[in-house]
Amino acid sequence: MVDAGGFAPVPSDLIARAPKVLLHDHLDGGLRPATVIELAADSGYGELPASEPEALASWFADAAYSNSLERYLETFKHTVGVMQTEAALRRVARECAIDLAADGVVYAEVRYAPELHTERGLSLPGIVEAVLAGFAEGEREAARHGQSIRVGVLLTAMRTATHSRAIAELSIAFRDRGVVGFDIAGAEAGYPPTRHLDAFEYLRRENAHFTIHAGEAFGLPSIWEAIQWCGADRLGHGVRIVDDITVEADGSVTLGRLAAYVRDRRIPLEMCPSSNVQTAAARSIAEHPIGLLRRLGFRVTVNTDNRLMSGTSMTHEMELLSQAFHYGLDDLQWFTVNAMKSAFLPFDERLELINEQIKPGYAELRAVLADRLINSPA
Repeated sequence: MVDAGGFAPVPSDLIARAPKVLLHDHLDGGLRPATVIELAADSGYGELPASEPEALASWFADAAYSNSLERYLETFKHTVGVMQTEAALRRVARECAIDLAADGVVYAEVRYAPELHTERGLSLPGIVEAVLAGFAEGEREAARHGQSIRVGVLLTAMRTATHSRAIAELSIAFRDRGVVGFDIAGAEAGYPPTRHLDAFEYLRRENAHFTIHAGEAFGLPSIWEAIQWCGADRLGHGVRIVDDITVEADGSVTLGRLAAYVRDRRIPLEMCPSSNVQTAAARSIAEHPIGLLRRLGFRVTVNTDNRLMSGTSMTHEMELLSQAFHYGLDDLQWFTVNAMKSAFLPFDERLELINEQIKPGYAELRAVLADRLINSPA
C-alpha cells in the first residue's frame, strides 16, 4: 500500500523471508501460550489468569501495556512459574529455536536467569544443561524443515538479587558449550549496575562478553555506569541515550559527550521498539528514538525483547519500522548486519554469516521486489 508521499513499505512476505539476527530475546518472555497452559497443568501450577491459549495471549499483552517496567516484569511470574523442571526448560528452549527459525532468524542470542528456575530444587548447572539441550534439539528440528538457525545463550543475573558473581562464573563454565555471554536484568531504578561490579571485573579478567540492561526505565546515569564503570560490550535497550541528544527547531543535532562516546565507540544498542512503547520508554513506534539514532549512525539493532508479552516477532518489529520510518530492504539489512557484527561470536563466524546468509538473502529479496515492480500492472 502506497502512502500519500508515494512510499510503499516492504511487503510483509518479503520481510518474513528476510534473514534476521536477534540479540535481545528473553526465553521466559517468548513461550507459546498453549505451552504455558500445558506446562501449568503438568506441574500443578494453578495461578494462570486464563485457561485458553487465545485468552492467555490477550491477557499477557494487556498486562504488559502498563506504561511501567515494574508492572511489565510482573507478567513473568506465570512463565517462570511453569519453567521449574528440566523437561519444561528443555521444551521451552526447543520451541524457542523452532519459532525463531520459522521467523527467518539465522542467529539469535537468547537470555534467561538460571536463578529464577530453582524453586523445585534444580541445580544451576542442571538448568543450563537442560536449556542448551533444548536449543540443540530445536536447531536440529528447524534444519529438518530447511531452516537454518544458530542459538547462543546469555546467562542473566537479576540486578535486584546478589547472585551475579555465581552466574558470571556459571557463564564461564559453559562458554565452550553454547553460552556466549552474560547479562543483568530487572528493575533499574535503585539497582545500578555497579552493585554487580565484582561480576563484571571477573568477566573481564576471563576475556568474556557481557551486555547490561541499561537506559530503559532509567536514564543516562545507568548507561554511563554500564559503560564506564562496568565495561559493557553492548547496552540492553539503551533507549534513553536520546536524552543526551539535542535536536533544534531547524533540524540540527548536537550530541552530548556520552551520546557521542556511544556512537563513536560503536557500542551496540539492543533496541526493542514494541516493548519500549509498552513500558513507556517510548511514546509510540513513530516517535521511537531508533529513527533518530539510525539517522545519526549509532550501532542500532532491532530486537523482540519478549515475544509473548509484546505479541511480536522479528518480522513484526521490522514491519512496524518499515511503515513508521519508510525503511526499505537496505535499511533492514543495515540493522541485521549491525546485529551480526555485534554478536558474541568469533569474528570469522560473524563474517561467514554476513557473507553467506545475510547479504545473499537480501540480494535475493531485492531481485524479487524489482521483478514485482517491473511486472506489476501500471
